[in-house]
Amino acid sequence: MLVPHLQAQTYDRLPGYVQAEKFTKDKLSKMLFSTTVDPHWFQQGNCFWYEYKTSKGNVWYVVDPAARTKKTLFDQDKIAAQLTEIVKDPFTAQQLPIQKLEAQPDGRTFTFQITSTQDAPKDTTDKKKNKKQVFYFSYDYPTQKLTWLEDKKEDTKYPEWASFSPDGQTVVYAKDLNLYRMSRADYEKLKENEKDSTVVDVQLTTFGEKDFGFGQPYSLLNTDTLCNGKRKRVYGIVWSPDSRYFAVTATDERKVKDLWVINSMASPRPTLESYKYQMPGEKEAPEEHLYLFDMQNNTYKEIKTSAYKNQTINLARKPRLQKQRDMHEVPVEWLGDSNHFYLTRSSRDLHRIDICSYTIGQDTIRPLIEERMNTYQEVRPLATIQNGKELIHWSERDGWAHLYLYDGEGNLKNRITSGPWHVDQIVKVDESRRVVYFLANGKEEGENPYYEHLYRANLDGSGVQLVTKGNFFHTVAMDDQAQFVVNNYSRVNTVPKTDLVDNTGKTIMSLEESDFSQLFAAGYQFPEPFQVKAADGVTDLYGVMYKPFDFDSTMVYPVIDYVYPGPQVEATVYPFTRMSVRTDRLAQAGFIVITVGNRGGHPSRSKWYHNYGYGNLRDYGLADQKAAIEQLANRYSFIDINRVGIHGHSGGGFMSTAAILQYPDFFKVAVSCAGNHDNRIYNRWWSETHHGVKEEITEKGDTTFIYNIKTNEEIAHQLKGHLMLVHGDIDNNVHPGNTLRVVDALIRAGKRFDMLLLPQQRHGFGDMDEYFYWRMVDYFSNHLLGEQETSVDIPKR
Repeated sequence: MLVPHLQAQTYDRLPGYVQAEKFTKDKLSKMLFSTTVDPHWFQQGNCFWYEYKTSKGNVWYVVDPAARTKKTLFDQDKIAAQLTEIVKDPFTAQQLPIQKLEAQPDGRTFTFQITSTQDAPKDTTDKKKNKKQVFYFSYDYPTQKLTWLEDKKEDTKYPEWASFSPDGQTVVYAKDLNLYRMSRADYEKLKENEKDSTVVDVQLTTFGEKDFGFGQPYSLLNTDTLCNGKRKRVYGIVWSPDSRYFAVTATDERKVKDLWVINSMASPRPTLESYKYQMPGEKEAPEEHLYLFDMQNNTYKEIKTSAYKNQTINLARKPRLQKQRDMHEVPVEWLGDSNHFYLTRSSRDLHRIDICSYTIGQDTIRPLIEERMNTYQEVRPLATIQNGKELIHWSERDGWAHLYLYDGEGNLKNRITSGPWHVDQIVKVDESRRVVYFLANGKEEGENPYYEHLYRANLDGSGVQLVTKGNFFHTVAMDDQAQFVVNNYSRVNTVPKTDLVDNTGKTIMSLEESDFSQLFAAGYQFPEPFQVKAADGVTDLYGVMYKPFDFDSTMVYPVIDYVYPGPQVEATVYPFTRMSVRTDRLAQAGFIVITVGNRGGHPSRSKWYHNYGYGNLRDYGLADQKAAIEQLANRYSFIDINRVGIHGHSGGGFMSTAAILQYPDFFKVAVSCAGNHDNRIYNRWWSETHHGVKEEITEKGDTTFIYNIKTNEEIAHQLKGHLMLVHGDIDNNVHPGNTLRVVDALIRAGKRFDMLLLPQQRHGFGDMDEYFYWRMVDYFSNHLLGEQETSVDIPKR
């Protein structure tokens, strides 16, 4: 197949550029507003409030599921007039800048604040310059009475460093890399005066040091800031229900090697950022230690957990309830009763997963459930019944993800779910009725297997029932009593809607439908789902096609494949999503853009599908992507099979470059962003997990890990088409060295290519994402359409 020769022509304005410019991120934010309902449940009962925005402005609603009512929280014309009189800024019902709205425990009182658009009056006691004046209000919902809390001062924020015990009386934090505690009374003093000298810091540990301590940030520009006496938050603390104990892990990274990026834009001199980063196969691994602290006598002990070389430990934690939104006030408790808790232990190759328990007073953890597989295994949160008398465990042991019921000693009682479909996660357990609610996909006949639904099942495995009905992708929020469900549902080609249903799926009321009026007025058209076969001719693949909104079926268009290989996720999105620079917006410049899954991709299908690429992480998805494009070109005459582009970011950057190198006569143009082209220098977790690592015992009895993966630089000499490599220069996720290694190989092979380096940008391109979009449009327009716009500056965000 020959590459068609295109002589690029430049123009002042191109129709595709004009069309694409209609849908910049800033413009889109003014065309489409709310697409889901986020319920805020009252602290008592099952009522909730939510905020929803349309082209008519924001409206706040209160819903009473039992009474089947939905009412506006405010008379917004009335409250706008009242607020104008008090704040002295003009407001309307459509433009109410209400902030920090909260329902109080009585279920009728709401509090919120308004920040004036003007500076505080000159006679204010606040000496800070240019500070806006904040007004605080109380609102009684039944009587619609608004009260200005004139004497109220600005709320003292809870410092982010505090981890509260369940009874709220003890606060734990890090300082100078060690753990400390203080009383609630002392904490309240600090809220009033950060420098109160009467506050007592009780030191709990003394072993903390750099790279093996508490409160150390992920990356450092200046390591001297580690020990400056400031209190810092410790993440991952789990408290016993009686507040006497807490458990926490500390990771020893002292032997892990450093990696660096240079911030060339720092002033006045470029700065070196250093961070710990283990690469695949390296023996210098982080080692996790588990500690139990006793607040009765301020002591601690290390719990023995070791079973595997370079293992990982994860404490099982009870999820927050819907009503528990303040992480500082209501902590995440450990999973179990006050005398024991649960945790997960994983081998480095993830072939061995143990669900373990620890009982207070013992020295070691005890494995209860053992999962074994010849490939890596996924883990999902554990659920307990009666604080651990029974366990609900998620497992892929039979090739599909399902739920299993165990007793507290790890003895299997029964399966809860089974069949060729995928349970994603547990949402809620109703212990009194012995019912579990969970998200799953692939169960409904004739549906796209990626569409997620809420189901319920009895713990004995009977009564599996669909709760959120309809051929859509469903996103749910359930109240704490497991009585009602806010059901947000959509597809890529439908307007998002929200219903309130009960726990059996019976519709109580329709809540919202997104306002697409302005988006449609601008010419928006929905993308189109499609289904094709994989390269094996058997496996079904699912994708989405994006067309220009001025699509003409009599024309022939280049096709661009937007890819992400997985395995933890695919590029294709199945519920409605806002326009993206990489799909819908790219299509507006004159292309057919597709996304499609491939074998070895998304975990929400069979274990076989998910693990297809195990041991072949570079090439496993390429044949399926090519086969999908060929089938679509055969199906639709408007797709030009001789003008195929490919684009991706991160793993997609890796995949798009591999595609144009492995199939140089098929893929003509690639834009590859932030790609992990050489997984030998990408992080251990992703590379070893999804490609695989071999554990070997040497003659001396030492354990080593052998890692070997194909790289893009190895096939750089095969390039025939046009390749643009893009990377942020301070990307501390996928190091820029990944791209530079491909650059080196291309140069040494005498290949022409293009490169865009984005200064001071991390992995996601930050505030240069819009600039990147237009350079991508330029590149594909030039090499696939033979035209490019050069006389107009790139639109700013």
